[in-house]
Amino acid sequence: MNEQIKDGKMQSVNENSKTPSPVLAPADQNLQSPPSTEKDSYEVGWEGGDADPLCPRSYSTLKKWRIVLVICFVSLCMTCASSIYIATYQQMESEFGNSRMVSILGLSLFVLGIAFGPMALGPLSEFYGRRPIYVISWTVYVIFIIPQAVAKNIGVILVFRFFDGFAGSAFLAVAGGTIHDLFDKAQLQHPISIFSVSPFIGPSLGPLIGGLICSYLDWRWTYYALIIWSFVLWLAIIFLVPETFHPVLLRNKARKLRKETNNADWFAPIERAHRSVAHAIGNSLTRPFQLLILEPMCLCLCIFAALLHGILYLFFDAFPLVFVNNHGFNLWQVGLSFLGVGLGMIGAIFMNPLWNKTRNRLIHNNEQETGIAGASEPEFRLPASMLGSLIVPVGMFLFGWTTFPWVHWIFPIIGSAIFGFGALLLFTSIFGFLVDAYPTYAASAMAANGFIRCIFAAVFPLFGEHMYEGLGYQWASSLLAFLTVAMIPFPFLFFRYGKLIRGKSRFARN
Repeated sequence: MNEQIKDGKMQSVNENSKTPSPVLAPADQNLQSPPSTEKDSYEVGWEGGDADPLCPRSYSTLKKWRIVLVICFVSLCMTCASSIYIATYQQMESEFGNSRMVSILGLSLFVLGIAFGPMALGPLSEFYGRRPIYVISWTVYVIFIIPQAVAKNIGVILVFRFFDGFAGSAFLAVAGGTIHDLFDKAQLQHPISIFSVSPFIGPSLGPLIGGLICSYLDWRWTYYALIIWSFVLWLAIIFLVPETFHPVLLRNKARKLRKETNNADWFAPIERAHRSVAHAIGNSLTRPFQLLILEPMCLCLCIFAALLHGILYLFFDAFPLVFVNNHGFNLWQVGLSFLGVGLGMIGAIFMNPLWNKTRNRLIHNNEQETGIAGASEPEFRLPASMLGSLIVPVGMFLFGWTTFPWVHWIFPIIGSAIFGFGALLLFTSIFGFLVDAYPTYAASAMAANGFIRCIFAAVFPLFGEHMYEGLGYQWASSLLAFLTVAMIPFPFLFFRYGKLIRGKSRFARN
């Protein structure tokens, strides 16, 4: 430590021209350092940039991926819990005497909790770090499963389903920031892609796991299984996921320096930011709606993503009707039918090299036109969504018009797989575009997207069963397909005119 201190000043800190600022993904704006003063030489930074041993980006590749995989499995578990619940309907209704609509309300309330959680929990990580949010929220999540497992009435389950979704949503709110903490921009593509798919694979696995459990055991074992699974992941969080938020780590470093040198002048930028928790949460609650109201690109793409998410959760009503009534599937076989959606999404992941190549080609062409090295545009993220917008209706029409008893059951599952393939292309492309188009307000853009997606996912199951019974399986699916057809122009229009629209925007990068 003494080698770092000379004449009361630290060497290799606060050299802004040499040391890159850490990426603060969850925050809408980077924490600003105070104006230059005599004490600026005491501002703590990373020595040697990302090569500093204390900087998360200097971790070994194995350690980085260990953290990413734990986060992915936690997100998978949490979203799986949203849909594992549907396998309990029949036994739960026999025990409690509630209607099917009340049972479905438990699914909707869980997703509603996911909608509101990130807006409150996300900003807290800017002040207290990632790890405390992970540990506390997941502890609460595990504890709140217990009342559901021992509930004596449906009301207890409904209430704790909402709060469980709220607590578990912290990982969806903060995990993207952790990945940005660990990887620089050139390395982000693969970990972000893998994390992005985990919250969408989870709902596809839930019915299968729940169906297998409820076919042979009491419905409460779905919750016992979740408790065991969640507790194992809690241990993984405790022992394998350290703090990674750069400003908090620098604050810890400044505190250590103040103690070791007995010099109170050392400080980290976060300590001079003069931001309150209430102000951060207030921005988190209001700015997403400003983007939805004032930004047509953000609104249209968020609605498109929300429609797909709503359809995904509406499948939890449609699949039991189609495969039980038409093909005589039992509970675990119905759960198995959801694997089509999941496999389609996994297949879309393997398209990433193609989209990277396409984006690099567009960047190269733009460099030739502008003469600016690395001249990327947010619209270069949209080709995947352009293809996905064409594929999704095909999957929906195929699913709908193969839901006849005399058509083999594999064909609607193939249709659902095609839907899942196109949906994931759209999800990942839209996410990338929003972050690139609104870099200063990326957290708010993603919060807007997550909120409206979860609202659709919470509402669609409430009318899905009635719609399929009233319109028939074919026309109910076709109605949804026609809605996705109506959304096809948006990725193409924004790819062509997005830069012009951004030039007139208050929030977007232009």
